[in-house]
Formats: sequence, C-alpha cells, structure tokens
Amino acid sequence: MTAHSSNHRVAPLIRHPLPLLGEATARVLILGSMPGAASLAARAYYAHPRNQFWSIMAAFTGVPPGASYAERTAGLLACRIALWDVVAACRRRGSLDAAIEDDSVRHQDLAGALRTLPHLRLIAFNGREAERQFRRAGHTASPGWPTGFAFAVLPSTSPAMASLPPAQKQRCWIDQLGPFLDFHEKLTKP
Repeated sequence: MTAHSSNHRVAPLIRHPLPLLGEATARVLILGSMPGAASLAARAYYAHPRNQFWSIMAAFTGVPPGASYAERTAGLLACRIALWDVVAACRRRGSLDAAIEDDSVRHQDLAGALRTLPHLRLIAFNGREAERQFRRAGHTASPGWPTGFAFAVLPSTSPAMASLPPAQKQRCWIDQLGPFLDFHEKLTKP
C-alpha cells in the first residue's frame, strides 16, 4: 500500500487562464472567485450552462444569454462592466468554491488591474467566496490601494447557490449595480 491513497492525493494546481475583461471606461468590476471546470475548459467566463450570470447580465446588456460569447462580452464592455476573478491560482477538486484549498491560493494583482480602470465606481463580488478571498488577500490594506469606490456582495450566480429564486437573484443584482451604470432608470421601471 502506498503512503498516499487516491482519496488523499494533492488536488491539482489550477491557474486562472482568463485575462481581465474590461476597458478603461468601466464603472463596475464584477469579481468572481475562480473559474469552474466548465469555464476553464471553455476558456470563457461563466461557461457552465446552469450558471445564471449571463441571464442576469442580459437585463443590463440586452444581449440574450444564448448569444455568442463574443456578443455577450461585448455587451458587458458597452455597458461599462468589467469582469475578473480574485484568485490567480489554487488547488481545488471539482468546481465548488468550498473545495478551494486556502493555503494554496495566489491572488490576482487587483491593485494593478484597478489602475487600468480609472472610472471604476463599484467592485461587486459574485458570491461570498469572492469577497472572502478578496479580504484574505488584504488588498484594501495595501499601500497604494486605490480608493473612491463602493463594494457590494451579490448572490452567487453559481448553480450551487439555488436557495434564491432566479428572479429575486436578478433583482438583487439590478438593485446593486444599476445605480452605478448609465441606464438605472430603465432598469427600475416596472
């Protein structure tokens, strides 16, 4: 018998393959934790078919969730929304945030990214794990950390976060992001 059984193998190190999706005009930066297996395989943000991210973003962009990835990301950029993740690399089995091994986490250079987004007004976390990893990294305590924007923790769009009905989840996102974007009036009218 070997010293390590198959149940005790070290989880693989996963490196975040996706660049910051955003332009200098962005007002909102949405931060996830780390892409899941479907997103890593597709090299695309929120690629799992049951993830509600693109359905929620359709309320802002007007781009249907079934549109091409290029169309959906262009819609985000046009709405002045940027997208990235807090974790640059970690060990994790599967796709769940709960499986991220904290002692293996390396965080993204968010301070550097924020310098490329001079009009940013809101950092929004897609779920509590993204916000937790952001706090663990100590970003806001770092010298030279940019200031002048708000923070919001939003309900995760992950299919694992099914306790909130999709319509209620979307309303939370609209209420939190809408005031920072140009078309808040359109989003709040019945």
